[in-house]
Amino acid sequence: MAEAVTIARPYAEAVFRLAKEQGALTQWSERLADMSAVIDLPEVRALLGDPRVLPDGLADVVIGACRAQGGSEQANLIVTLARNERLGSLPQIRELYEEMKHAEEGVRPAQIASAFPMSDDQLRALLERLSSRFGTRLEPRLVVDPELIGGVRVTVGDKVLDASVRGRLEAMAVALKN
Repeated sequence: MAEAVTIARPYAEAVFRLAKEQGALTQWSERLADMSAVIDLPEVRALLGDPRVLPDGLADVVIGACRAQGGSEQANLIVTLARNERLGSLPQIRELYEEMKHAEEGVRPAQIASAFPMSDDQLRALLERLSSRFGTRLEPRLVVDPELIGGVRVTVGDKVLDASVRGRLEAMAVALKN
Protein backbone atom coordinates (compact mmCIF):
# COMPACT_ATOMS: atom_id res chain seq x y z
CA MET A 1 0.00 0.00 0.00
CA ALA A 2 2.83 2.41 0.79
CA GLU A 3 4.13 1.93 -2.74
CA ALA A 4 0.82 2.98 -4.27
CA VAL A 5 0.79 6.14 -2.16
CA THR A 6 4.41 6.87 -3.07
CA ILE A 7 3.57 6.57 -6.76
CA ALA A 8 0.40 8.66 -6.49
CA ARG A 9 1.74 11.51 -4.32
CA PRO A 10 3.66 13.51 -7.01
CA TYR A 11 0.65 13.42 -9.34
CA ALA A 12 -1.73 14.45 -6.56
CA GLU A 13 0.56 17.32 -5.56
CA ALA A 14 0.82 18.52 -9.17
CA VAL A 15 -2.95 18.43 -9.65
CA PHE A 16 -3.44 20.22 -6.33
CA ARG A 17 -1.00 23.00 -7.29
CA LEU A 18 -2.75 23.41 -10.65
CA ALA A 19 -6.21 23.46 -9.07
CA LYS A 20 -5.10 25.98 -6.46
CA GLU A 21 -3.59 28.25 -9.14
CA GLN A 22 -6.83 28.06 -11.11
CA GLY A 23 -9.00 28.53 -8.02
CA ALA A 24 -10.73 25.31 -9.01
CA LEU A 25 -10.27 22.97 -6.03
CA THR A 26 -13.88 21.76 -6.10
CA GLN A 27 -13.93 21.31 -9.89
CA TRP A 28 -10.76 19.21 -9.82
CA SER A 29 -12.20 17.20 -6.96
CA GLU A 30 -15.19 16.37 -9.16
CA ARG A 31 -12.97 15.62 -12.16
CA LEU A 32 -10.79 13.25 -10.15
CA ALA A 33 -13.90 11.54 -8.80
CA ASP A 34 -15.19 11.04 -12.35
CA MET A 35 -11.84 9.77 -13.61
CA SER A 36 -11.58 7.36 -10.67
CA ALA A 37 -15.09 6.09 -11.36
CA VAL A 38 -14.13 5.43 -14.99
CA ILE A 39 -10.96 3.60 -13.93
CA ASP A 40 -12.99 1.47 -11.51
CA LEU A 41 -15.29 0.21 -14.28
CA PRO A 42 -14.64 -3.51 -14.86
CA GLU A 43 -14.24 -2.96 -18.60
CA VAL A 44 -11.55 -0.33 -18.09
CA ARG A 45 -9.82 -2.36 -15.34
CA ALA A 46 -9.53 -5.21 -17.85
CA LEU A 47 -7.85 -2.86 -20.34
CA LEU A 48 -5.32 -1.65 -17.75
CA GLY A 49 -3.54 -4.98 -17.62
CA ASP A 50 -3.88 -5.87 -21.31
CA PRO A 51 -0.50 -5.65 -23.07
CA ARG A 52 -2.27 -5.39 -26.44
CA VAL A 53 -3.76 -2.01 -25.54
CA LEU A 54 -1.37 0.87 -26.21
CA PRO A 55 -1.15 3.66 -23.61
CA ASP A 56 -2.52 6.29 -25.99
CA GLY A 57 -5.47 4.06 -26.86
CA LEU A 58 -6.21 3.54 -23.19
CA ALA A 59 -5.94 7.29 -22.60
CA ASP A 60 -8.42 7.89 -25.44
CA VAL A 61 -10.92 5.52 -23.80
CA VAL A 62 -10.67 7.29 -20.44
CA ILE A 63 -10.73 10.77 -21.98
CA GLY A 64 -13.80 9.81 -24.01
CA ALA A 65 -15.59 8.61 -20.89
CA CYS A 66 -14.65 11.81 -19.00
CA ARG A 67 -15.28 14.27 -21.84
CA ALA A 68 -18.27 15.89 -20.13
CA GLN A 69 -16.06 17.47 -17.44
CA GLY A 70 -13.01 17.77 -19.67
CA GLY A 71 -10.38 20.25 -20.40
CA SER A 72 -6.91 20.10 -21.82
CA GLU A 73 -5.32 19.83 -18.36
CA GLN A 74 -7.49 16.83 -17.54
CA ALA A 75 -6.68 15.20 -20.88
CA ASN A 76 -2.96 15.88 -20.33
CA LEU A 77 -3.14 14.24 -16.91
CA ILE A 78 -4.83 11.15 -18.32
CA VAL A 79 -2.31 10.86 -21.19
CA THR A 80 0.63 11.30 -18.79
CA LEU A 81 -0.75 8.66 -16.42
CA ALA A 82 -1.40 6.26 -19.30
CA ARG A 83 2.06 6.67 -20.83
CA ASN A 84 3.67 6.11 -17.43
CA GLU A 85 1.38 3.12 -16.74
CA ARG A 86 -0.16 4.89 -13.74
CA LEU A 87 -3.85 5.11 -14.65
CA GLY A 88 -4.56 2.49 -12.02
CA SER A 89 -3.26 4.98 -9.42
CA LEU A 90 -6.12 7.42 -10.02
CA PRO A 91 -8.09 6.35 -6.91
CA GLN A 92 -5.00 6.95 -4.72
CA ILE A 93 -4.31 10.25 -6.50
CA ARG A 94 -7.88 11.31 -5.78
CA GLU A 95 -7.61 10.29 -2.13
CA LEU A 96 -4.36 12.24 -1.62
CA TYR A 97 -5.79 15.24 -3.48
CA GLU A 98 -8.84 15.24 -1.20
CA GLU A 99 -6.60 15.20 1.87
CA MET A 100 -4.69 18.22 0.55
CA LYS A 101 -7.93 20.00 -0.36
CA HIS A 102 -9.40 19.40 3.09
CA ALA A 103 -6.23 20.66 4.77
CA GLU A 104 -6.30 23.79 2.59
CA GLU A 105 -9.94 24.44 3.45
CA GLY A 106 -9.52 23.69 7.16
CA VAL A 107 -11.91 20.76 6.95
CA ARG A 108 -11.32 17.21 8.13
CA PRO A 109 -13.35 14.20 7.03
CA ALA A 110 -15.24 12.43 9.80
CA GLN A 111 -16.79 9.01 9.59
CA ILE A 112 -19.80 8.88 11.86
CA ALA A 113 -21.18 5.41 12.52
CA SER A 114 -24.60 5.44 14.11
CA ALA A 115 -26.78 2.56 15.24
CA PHE A 116 -29.80 4.23 13.64
CA PRO A 117 -30.33 6.73 10.81
CA MET A 118 -29.88 10.33 12.01
CA SER A 119 -32.08 13.27 11.11
CA ASP A 120 -30.52 16.42 9.67
CA ASP A 121 -31.07 18.24 12.97
CA GLN A 122 -29.40 15.48 14.97
CA LEU A 123 -26.43 15.41 12.60
CA ARG A 124 -26.10 19.21 12.67
CA ALA A 125 -26.14 19.26 16.50
CA LEU A 126 -23.60 16.43 16.68
CA LEU A 127 -21.32 18.17 14.17
CA GLU A 128 -21.39 21.39 16.22
CA ARG A 129 -20.21 19.52 19.33
CA LEU A 130 -17.63 17.49 17.41
CA SER A 131 -16.24 20.53 15.59
CA SER A 132 -15.50 22.26 18.88
CA ARG A 133 -14.01 19.07 20.33
CA PHE A 134 -11.71 18.45 17.34
CA GLY A 135 -11.05 22.15 16.76
CA THR A 136 -11.88 22.08 13.06
CA ARG A 137 -14.80 21.96 10.68
CA LEU A 138 -15.82 18.40 9.88
CA GLU A 139 -17.15 16.90 6.68
CA PRO A 140 -19.34 13.98 7.77
CA ARG A 141 -19.73 10.62 6.10
CA LEU A 142 -22.60 8.91 7.85
CA VAL A 143 -22.77 5.12 8.09
CA VAL A 144 -25.53 3.13 9.77
CA ASP A 145 -24.10 0.22 11.80
CA PRO A 146 -26.78 -1.65 13.77
CA GLU A 147 -24.09 -3.65 15.61
CA LEU A 148 -23.36 -0.52 17.68
CA ILE A 149 -26.72 -1.17 19.43
CA GLY A 150 -27.04 2.56 20.23
CA GLY A 151 -25.01 5.78 20.17
CA VAL A 152 -22.28 6.74 17.70
CA ARG A 153 -18.64 6.06 16.90
CA VAL A 154 -16.77 8.95 15.27
CA THR A 155 -13.46 8.59 13.44
CA VAL A 156 -11.51 11.72 12.52
CA GLY A 157 -8.08 10.92 11.13
CA ASP A 158 -6.45 8.57 13.62
CA LYS A 159 -8.72 9.59 16.52
CA VAL A 160 -11.77 7.55 17.48
CA LEU A 161 -14.50 8.74 19.79
CA ASP A 162 -16.63 5.74 20.72
CA ALA A 163 -19.88 6.72 22.40
CA SER A 164 -21.73 3.59 21.35
CA VAL A 165 -23.47 1.07 23.58
CA ARG A 166 -21.30 -1.70 22.12
CA GLY A 167 -18.14 0.30 22.92
CA ARG A 168 -19.26 0.84 26.50
CA LEU A 169 -20.15 -2.85 26.93
CA GLU A 170 -16.72 -3.85 25.61
CA ALA A 171 -15.04 -1.38 28.01
CA MET A 172 -17.02 -2.83 30.93
CA ALA A 173 -16.06 -6.38 29.88
CA VAL A 174 -12.37 -5.43 29.85
CA ALA A 175 -12.70 -3.71 33.25
CA LEU A 176 -14.39 -6.78 34.75
CA LYS A 177 -11.68 -9.11 33.41
CA ASN A 178 -8.94 -7.00 34.98
